[in-house]
Amino acid sequence: MSNSHTTNPRAAGMPYRALGRTGEMVSAIGLGGWHLGLKHVDEPLSLRIVRSAIDRGITFMDNSWDYNEGASETRMGKALRDGYRDKVFLMTKIDGRSRREATRQLDESLRRLQTDHIDLVQHHEVLRFEDPDRIFDEEGANAALLDARKAGKLRFIGFTGHKDPHVHLYMLEVARERGFSFDTAQMPLNVMDAHFRSFEKLVVPKLVQQGIGVLGMKSMANGIILRSHTVTPTECLHYALNLPTSVVITGCDSMEILDQALDAARAFRPLSADELAALLAKTATAAKRGEYEPFKTSSIFDSTATHPEWLGEEPARKKELMQA
Repeated sequence: MSNSHTTNPRAAGMPYRALGRTGEMVSAIGLGGWHLGLKHVDEPLSLRIVRSAIDRGITFMDNSWDYNEGASETRMGKALRDGYRDKVFLMTKIDGRSRREATRQLDESLRRLQTDHIDLVQHHEVLRFEDPDRIFDEEGANAALLDARKAGKLRFIGFTGHKDPHVHLYMLEVARERGFSFDTAQMPLNVMDAHFRSFEKLVVPKLVQQGIGVLGMKSMANGIILRSHTVTPTECLHYALNLPTSVVITGCDSMEILDQALDAARAFRPLSADELAALLAKTATAAKRGEYEPFKTSSIFDSTATHPEWLGEEPARKKELMQA
């Protein structure tokens, strides 16, 4: 297994950025995996989206063990055949909080993605204050990822969450207490976030300070932010790209949406103070109660709340305490 990847030449003006302190350079736009398995996206279209994205300079591939009952990973695995795997930085996420469940999910992801190693595996949906404690338990999921890293099944370790920046800060604190430092962290970064329970304000500065790669998601909140009629898709992407993000991950369910993302990346120039102030002023009223960021204010986006079994068993020692 090689520890370096042949990425595309810097295709068609695509900007590339350092992924924290990993030594990797990745495309500033990443291709989201969730949309690839949606009912209105058939398999041939999903493969076309992935391969076209790679051919046109996108190197960062996002996915998750739980997306569309595995269809997203399976389709991406098919798309990465015929030499495409070597052209990308491949990321997926696992939900398991226990060592056993995390190991099972990771092995399933490797099979679906048809690869012997995944570049970055992230603990998914760190939403609750107990999640970091479960993940860093002696028999928790991070032990599974460390085992997998030693075995060459993965290269880097990160975490994601979309609920509350304070949970991200607690995850970083628990990791530090255990002598562990994450390579990446993923969170919602968009024109509304700056005004409400803000990851941009609370978490991003800590990540930059520690050299942890910043992965932005939900730049348009699956289109919900656009319904506020305050900003355009390109403004949403440019705002997120203007932050100290290594990658802005965006979902594409059609070739037109892929074109939109690529055009936005190529056209991006750092925003002036006036341009930034204008965007924030346009979104301030709509954003103030989190109405257009329902992943923060409801459980609708919390797949592990709907499927608690994906988290795996609670730590045995905690259960023993209950029975004592």
